[in-house]
Amino acid sequence: MKTETTRINEYNAIRPHLYMAFELSQAEWKLGFTIGFGQQARIRTINARDLEALEFEVKAAKKRFGLPEDTPVLSCYEAGRDGFWIYRFLQTSGVENLVVDSSSIEVNRKARRAKTDKLDTGKLLTMLMRYHQGETKVWSVVNVPSPEAEDNRHLHRELGTLKSERTRHINRIKGFLAGQGICMIVTDDFLERLDMIQLWDGSLLLPGLRARLEREYERMQFVEEQIKTLEAERLDLIRHSVRPDIEQVRQLLRLKGIGVASSWLYVMEFFAWRNFRNRREVGALAGLTPTPFQSGSDSREQGISKAGNTFVRSMAIQIGWGWLRHQPESKLSLWYEKRFGHGSKRLRKIGIVALSRKLLVDIWRYLETGLVPEGAELKTRLF
Repeated sequence: MKTETTRINEYNAIRPHLYMAFELSQAEWKLGFTIGFGQQARIRTINARDLEALEFEVKAAKKRFGLPEDTPVLSCYEAGRDGFWIYRFLQTSGVENLVVDSSSIEVNRKARRAKTDKLDTGKLLTMLMRYHQGETKVWSVVNVPSPEAEDNRHLHRELGTLKSERTRHINRIKGFLAGQGICMIVTDDFLERLDMIQLWDGSLLLPGLRARLEREYERMQFVEEQIKTLEAERLDLIRHSVRPDIEQVRQLLRLKGIGVASSWLYVMEFFAWRNFRNRREVGALAGLTPTPFQSGSDSREQGISKAGNTFVRSMAIQIGWGWLRHQPESKLSLWYEKRFGHGSKRLRKIGIVALSRKLLVDIWRYLETGLVPEGAELKTRLF
């Protein structure tokens, strides 16, 4: 008797997708469309920020490739000056979008390579398809903040800009005076002291230079007032706000060696809205991870990647030095002193980067679980 074998064949129909890539500029947007590898891309140009034309081109591309109207659309564009508003518009339109870190995109390393917006659009389309097929390491995808989280970053970033402007005004005033052989510290009574300044021959400042110094000082005073206003606003929020991110700021302030500026920046730039899965992500996003180079017998360390958040990385190094001063009995400070404390100046600088990375991870754990860094002391009062 012959036994018949019954086979059940199951097939998973792969639903087609429409892939779309943006090449953004101030005046025009170049759009690229395709449905898969080997398919010639459909390239179209529209006016920048013309959302009606964008929706029309998406519908036209579906019709051109014979796709139903409900076909999913996957898109991408490079992070840059246009920010995230395009991402939010596409999300509300039902388009799955990726914002890509420009520095992570593969490029031809030839000394002279062809580069046009059309070629760049085609490259983005190819990499988008590779990413969608599971090659997730083909580039780095930006974690887009919510509108509220993005808005909360303006206060400390504006403060940083204003403080840089204040420094430029002070240096400019000192430069004008140095050109006349005068060294003077810019203080609140600067205008009154101008009357007592004498040049090398005993004469007074000429009226043109005197007027310019006064105007420069007035601009510096205006910037100083704006700095005081923003700092007062920040302090008022820390004292009275019930927002969850402000509570994280207050939690960080309880650690000795962490001040208002650093705690605010850490939370608003880093910990308030990013969901870190492990310590490696924390170090990588701050750009504090090592970058080894190994090829054959050649093996060396190239230093930290510096590929993460510039604001957090700069602050982390400052906090690292402050941690040694204010938390000398903590585990991290003792580790640093044992390993790098008696080394050369260069070795101590290398060590502070390692300490800053470890401290950043401990701060992340502290905010997530409430576990105080080992050996660290807490403040008895915040202000």
